[in-house]
Amino acid sequence: MRKPNMIVIYCDDLGYGDLGCYGSDTVKTPHLDRLAEGGVRFTEWYSNSPVCSPSRASLLTGRYPARTGVEQILGGKRGTAGLAPEQVTIAKRLKQAGYRTALYGKWHLGMAPETSPNAHGFDEFFGFKAGCIDYYSHIFYWGQDNKINPAHDLWQNQEEVWCNGEYMTELITKHAVEFIDREDEEPFFLYLAYNAPHYPMHAPAQYMERYAHLPWDRQMMAAMISAVDDGVGDIVSALQQAGLFEDTLIFFSSDNGPSVETRNWLDGTEDLYYGGSAGIFRGHKGSLFEGGIREPAILSYPARIASGQVRNEPCLMMDMAPTLLELVALPAPREEMDGRSILKLLNGTEGAPHPQLFWQYNGQLAVREGHWKLVLNGRLDFGRPVADLVHLSNLEDDPGERINLKDQYPEVVERLSRSIREWQAENLTV
Repeated sequence: MRKPNMIVIYCDDLGYGDLGCYGSDTVKTPHLDRLAEGGVRFTEWYSNSPVCSPSRASLLTGRYPARTGVEQILGGKRGTAGLAPEQVTIAKRLKQAGYRTALYGKWHLGMAPETSPNAHGFDEFFGFKAGCIDYYSHIFYWGQDNKINPAHDLWQNQEEVWCNGEYMTELITKHAVEFIDREDEEPFFLYLAYNAPHYPMHAPAQYMERYAHLPWDRQMMAAMISAVDDGVGDIVSALQQAGLFEDTLIFFSSDNGPSVETRNWLDGTEDLYYGGSAGIFRGHKGSLFEGGIREPAILSYPARIASGQVRNEPCLMMDMAPTLLELVALPAPREEMDGRSILKLLNGTEGAPHPQLFWQYNGQLAVREGHWKLVLNGRLDFGRPVADLVHLSNLEDDPGERINLKDQYPEVVERLSRSIREWQAENLTV
């Protein structure tokens, strides 16, 4: 029997409330909505980090960020350390099972040859290595410490390529469709890392026109997301035309919550940007409150996973790697992976894969156990602290984390604080 094809589609700074199937009343995402209807929609799927690089490291390795060696946002300099060669990605593991592997889009896990996608198991790479680029010129403008050091950043494997004037979202989709259209007997693993809707805020006129009735910030965000949604539609169509859709697993999610960074405005203003939506949740990109880490997540695999599911069990991005390995009967060594396969969850024979979920980022700590969620030293984004350094929520009653229960349940605070400190000590931190 032919092994399943696998496609992971990863957006950048997409909020929980920015898809139609997650309650958006402004953004129209018919293709993703249809994918969710025919597959599984997760309501409590979490990123392992509220920022780009650590989230991607966890997704690809099945490990907590601390154990990947990537806990902060990697810079754009070519000498910046990235995902170390000894870290084993899902692409590298699947190659051992005869898979063709490709990455189109954003890498953000190292600029040097030894930390590049090709060194981490991807046969093909087309995209950029830094954290963001101009969508049309493909130039990286954002240096460290606000020092601008522009550099062109578009690559085909290790060779620099030029596609001036072509919209990056559409370029990623184009390469994905061409990859699917190739006739090959070997199964494939395709990682599509769209940079949308990460700044800079760029969208073609045709998408802007769809949302001309919205304020500029929401109009631009909706336009960028719609371009991704159309891309997903093109990818599904290519799979269907090739007779591969039923036997292809598609997983769609995002690295972290929506950004309120002032640079989204592109006009020098210091006002926070609220173009993206975290739905009812508190916090944004950079925060360990729900808005920074709870993500939209959709999984489709018609041949094996029942359609029309809505799963409410908490899962983490690192669970995807062992899930894909189980599909092809490859080992997911527990000493190497912190994630757990969710196949039995999806088939209704097991519950949530983790008794506790842990996060750490930039001085913040968080742990979830059942409906309890404890955040220590919490922030609303990269800079805005909250009044309470200890915040306990019951997510069943208060999913938006607006009510602090730390004084009513001191024993829960003590137990969860001990758990997160023990976990932090076990995971080598930087």
